[in-house]
Amino acid sequence: MQKYVIALYIRLSIEDYKYDSLSIENQSLVLHEYAASMPEALNAEITEFIDNGYSGTNFERPQVQKLIELVRANQIDCIIVKDFSRFGRNSIETGYFIERVFPLFHTRFISISDDFDSSKFKGDTGGMDVAFKYLISEYYSRDMSIKTKSAKYAKMQRGEYQSKICPYGYRKSADGRMEPDPEAAAVVQLIFQLAAEGINATAITRELFRRSIPTPGQYKAAHGNHTHDISRCHGIWSASTILRILEVERYTGVYMIGKRAVLEVGGTRSRLKDRESWYIIPDHHPAIVEKAVFDTVQASQLRFSQPNKKKRDYPLKGKAFCGCCGHALSRTMQKTSYYYCRHSEADVESRCHKMHLNAAELEQAVFLTLKKQLEAAAPLAPDGTLRVDASVPERAEYEQQIETLQDGKRTLYERYLMGEIDLNTYKAEKAACDELLLKTKNAYAAVLAQAKQKQDEQARQDSRKEASKVIFDADTLTTELAELLIDRVLVYPDKRIEIAYKIQDIFD
Repeated sequence: MQKYVIALYIRLSIEDYKYDSLSIENQSLVLHEYAASMPEALNAEITEFIDNGYSGTNFERPQVQKLIELVRANQIDCIIVKDFSRFGRNSIETGYFIERVFPLFHTRFISISDDFDSSKFKGDTGGMDVAFKYLISEYYSRDMSIKTKSAKYAKMQRGEYQSKICPYGYRKSADGRMEPDPEAAAVVQLIFQLAAEGINATAITRELFRRSIPTPGQYKAAHGNHTHDISRCHGIWSASTILRILEVERYTGVYMIGKRAVLEVGGTRSRLKDRESWYIIPDHHPAIVEKAVFDTVQASQLRFSQPNKKKRDYPLKGKAFCGCCGHALSRTMQKTSYYYCRHSEADVESRCHKMHLNAAELEQAVFLTLKKQLEAAAPLAPDGTLRVDASVPERAEYEQQIETLQDGKRTLYERYLMGEIDLNTYKAEKAACDELLLKTKNAYAAVLAQAKQKQDEQARQDSRKEASKVIFDADTLTTELAELLIDRVLVYPDKRIEIAYKIQDIFD
């Protein structure tokens, strides 16, 4: 017998830390006490979903996404939250899930503080009272966002605001302000000195590698900050890192903040504002680089844009990687093009140093490998695929049965309230109805699983047919073919290649 599953959803944003009543522990206690009082909780499975530190203005939260996926898989019978704002502060999205998604999958939704239980409503979800609570939650979130931004901008204007992250070369002092990090600051000064002498970024990376100076990621990792993946750098700086450092005006003691504006409340997308709108504070912190040296470097750096630059496309764009160091291979765009490993240019001892492979030969080798793999696979049906009947006629029938049984339960309860039947009769008939409803739901879940299996098999066959057609119609490797089948190609100095496929089972 499938258990009744109750999901307790808890959300705590950064602002909510100010209120003890909204703590994770208090929310959990309230939800568990309520769930324990429900008759369905006797043999139910109770699971918690917690999003800690996430705003309710959008649904890009890991645990709420997981919860919604389980709902769509018909694995959640009831969701309980402390109030509507815990589930979401966006009135449109919150209303969509409560009014459309959850009823479709017969998932009950309960908001304790709002005295809302979707099982008490049929055809609506609480009327204007609930709708106003949605809007109040969304307005509160927007109002808090505006007030927080206003306070932050005021601190920026006074030069009091400090970002959490310092640029390479600085660290946080005891009072939270920026101060030079002697070891890293010396590296920054060296980079600016070399650039001021006219040495380009690529040559600077070679010099830093020759001196065995760790990259910024390695330096942070050595000091306990492991937020960067340094597994592939091998002590080699990238030219792009050098160029980014040479552009940082904060090294001259000038503090610039407020460069970007968030596009929507609770969102992560932002846009770069005009420089006139930035907050620029001179002599904000000790300088690492003299202003004259910084200006000299800016004047010597070649920075230009090509608005009408033609986009360079080739079949293995973003898919060819060095098998030695794992970095993406660069490709020259000449009459005779070739792939090479740019990362290892500074390390003459590296296996992939000076590795150059003819682009046409590599792409043709990949194409012939694909073709041979498909020829070696099991033959397809005469029409190029195996058709699978993915229709499940019983699905609509079970949905109708479940709706009828739920209507029957409501009618039974109404008869009891009207005094047409006594309590014992009501309990007996309700138990029989619940048992039949549970069996019907289990059978419905099995039908859905069967339909999903058929759909997956059909998708596999369709992918195989599409891949076969593209390969046999092509004379050489194309971007379409590479996008369809290839995840990545590892290339080694001895011209050996390893292909990781997107849909491996078509070759099984």
